[in-house]
Amino acid sequence: MNAEQAIAEAAAKYSNWGRWGADDVLGTVNFIGPAERRAAAALVRRGEAFSLSQRFDADGPQKGWRRRTNPVHTMTDTGLDAVHGDQGFPHGFGGADDVIAMPLQCSTQWDGLGHIFDHGRAWNGRPADQVVTSEGDRVTGIEHLAAPVAGRGVLLDVAAVYGELPDGFAITEEHLTATAEAYGVRVGRGDLVCVRTGRLARARREGWGDYAGGPAPGLSFWSAGWLHRTEIAAIATDTWGFEVRPNEFDNAFQPLHQVVIPHLGLLVGEMWDLDALAADCAADGVHEFFLTAPPLPITGAVGSPVNPLALK
Repeated sequence: MNAEQAIAEAAAKYSNWGRWGADDVLGTVNFIGPAERRAAAALVRRGEAFSLSQRFDADGPQKGWRRRTNPVHTMTDTGLDAVHGDQGFPHGFGGADDVIAMPLQCSTQWDGLGHIFDHGRAWNGRPADQVVTSEGDRVTGIEHLAAPVAGRGVLLDVAAVYGELPDGFAITEEHLTATAEAYGVRVGRGDLVCVRTGRLARARREGWGDYAGGPAPGLSFWSAGWLHRTEIAAIATDTWGFEVRPNEFDNAFQPLHQVVIPHLGLLVGEMWDLDALAADCAADGVHEFFLTAPPLPITGAVGSPVNPLALK
């Protein structure tokens, strides 16, 4: 089976189009409701907090592909200006200001529902040219997710169960299920699932190299059924592109994206830093936690930087 056939079959089999009505803008995040958040909040027992974000700075992983660069941070007011009296404020008042310019998907981020299309169709079957224009995503902009992305987080540390995964390792439903069973944790409706492959840890040891866009472990295309059946709200990995690279078909590019974003409406996170959380989960044996990961409410954006917080 080639990529075109596999994508078409998976799209038809796992489509959530119309599931939450014709006007839906949240996709699988609809699986998180007040009851799910209340239950997730009860998982905070020790009060420990873990940031799951990489740093946003010039030493990041990007190499310029599709004009994705690392952040450019510029100071517009500094202590030097204050000390030398260049700011013009009275009674010794001084301060600092800064500006940052960056692609919205240059580091730890969410893929919005307007990020990927399938044959010109966006989430819920809408024509892509009527959704995302030069004005941005006018229908499913990332701003709609600013409040609801908070709930039960689950860490599936596949690298700890199977060993640090080599590039090209395709994580199947069987790997995900076995990892969950190894930790005695269930995965189900409304969960925010974090999958650790060890790829980021390797990049920190060896240098960024081809971390951005190169070979990597990741979710198998054939995991689409599990992603649909479990009714998870979102999935995030410590890799650049969420799915295995090279992809599992000849002449293909991110085929799992092409199914899960426009057809499942799945929220996908990439380049998350799961290492400190994984160490803590290994120490206390608890792989579930309260996770809050709201995107920046950038009107019309198709992705957003995020600083996810796991609370245990």
